[in-house]
Amino acid sequence: MAGDTGMSGKVALLLWAQTLGLTGTQTTQLLVEPPWRPAVLWDRVTLTCQGSGTADATTWYRDGQHWGQEEKDHLTVTESGTYTCDRPGSGLSPPVSILDDELVLQVPARTLLEGDTVTLRCRGQGNSTVTKVQFYRDENNLMGSINATELSLSPLQLNHSGRYSCRGLVGSFISRSAAVTVTMHGEHPLQLELQSPDTPKATSQWTQSHSPHLPSPSLSSSWCQGWRVPPSSSWGCP
Repeated sequence: MAGDTGMSGKVALLLWAQTLGLTGTQTTQLLVEPPWRPAVLWDRVTLTCQGSGTADATTWYRDGQHWGQEEKDHLTVTESGTYTCDRPGSGLSPPVSILDDELVLQVPARTLLEGDTVTLRCRGQGNSTVTKVQFYRDENNLMGSINATELSLSPLQLNHSGRYSCRGLVGSFISRSAAVTVTMHGEHPLQLELQSPDTPKATSQWTQSHSPHLPSPSLSSSWCQGWRVPPSSSWGCP
């Protein structure tokens, strides 16, 4: 019983620490639903402002200008742009971009940690069909032209970080998405917290027992959506 209490305390401490800035004060966060970045206008995006103070103390900005619904901590987006929110006591939130481009590469809107599996997706405006897709990292083509619109990075490692984009045929026109920065943040904090000083890191053991391999297709997908890209490889779906 005492062990369970200690474990719960560690988990609560880690979750609490993730909501604090480096100075020890809470910072304003802008949550996006559906949880992808950049968000796209045709998904009917909802933004939620979290910070100190009450919901009616929220101030919204679009492209740096005062915007929208006053006295609410949430906002349903009707126009593309860059949004921020302000809460007294915790300040201005980081920006969230809402795009209405012809082609958009999206990354999950969460902290990306080593060992995770993350899927990037290339989407046409208004959910238009996209074919002959190519994915790029730092301007390097990760694979040849394929029919997959998703790219799986698994397991994530620090050298997966970079600027990703996609190129594809939307209707009868070739389009290229804006680049999205993907940044790794090291290992899971809970995993590190639970390891004793004499225990090798679990992620290191995993890496040693699973050497990098050429990508293999998902058995459940006939469109190569399960192709996995090792961190230092340019291999992908043939």
